Amino acid sequence: MFSYLLAITLVAVLSAACGVWLESVRTLSRRMVPFSGGVLIGVALFWVLPEMAGFFRWPVALAWIAAGFALLWFVDRFVYAVCPACSHTHEHERCETRLHGFAAPLLAAAAIHAAMDGWTVTAAHSGLGLGEGFGAALLTGIAFHKLPEGIALGVIARASLNSRLSALAWCAVAESATLAGGGLATVLAPYFNSHAIHAVLALAGGSFLYLGGHAIHGELRRSGPAPAFVPALTGVAGSSMLRLFLSGS
Repeated sequence: MFSYLLAITLVAVLSAACGVWLESVRTLSRRMVPFSGGVLIGVALFWVLPEMAGFFRWPVALAWIAAGFALLWFVDRFVYAVCPACSHTHEHERCETRLHGFAAPLLAAAAIHAAMDGWTVTAAHSGLGLGEGFGAALLTGIAFHKLPEGIALGVIARASLNSRLSALAWCAVAESATLAGGGLATVLAPYFNSHAIHAVLALAGGSFLYLGGHAIHGELRRSGPAPAFVPALTGVAGSSMLRLFLSGS
């Protein structure tokens, strides 16, 4: 389990390093955002929802998925950006302006987001009746989302802090919360039964739908239908092919 969490953390930290140091990667990050959103939506629809329906039955599964979507929407709308590094309210690819005072809330929110990822991956690998390949699918979806998220986090942190090294160090600290979230889930696992684990994963599936839609909507507003929907549909198709491949293996 630790190896999975470490892999996701390394993907995020390396992506943040690209955002901090490599100017040309920032444009690539923007193009990857709708693709990663499509992957998350595909994982939610083709992996999480069928697994939850098999356990809870369809009405209850749909209710839990919808609750996860609504919860993240509420937090994002009225509390704080759930994925500030992927927010499209700021042009991350042109971050010459110093964002004084932005680093602390950004990194704190990124750490909470990373901890939730770690919790979700650990819960998916708990082995409580989940289908074959389910954990791998969640890992794939989260890892793909970490690429553009990490790059954007590095870009904004660099624009908020005085040096590249300090920006990278604080990004690494924030993303390391993935390990803390996974560790917390492991400690609390004995107190969760199968129903609770499946409910948490269903909520995570709903959050995937929201994050995926959030990523695609941002690119739609900025670049139009084709740049948003073509990579997004590619990501959805990739998730469905992963389901077909792993289910038949």
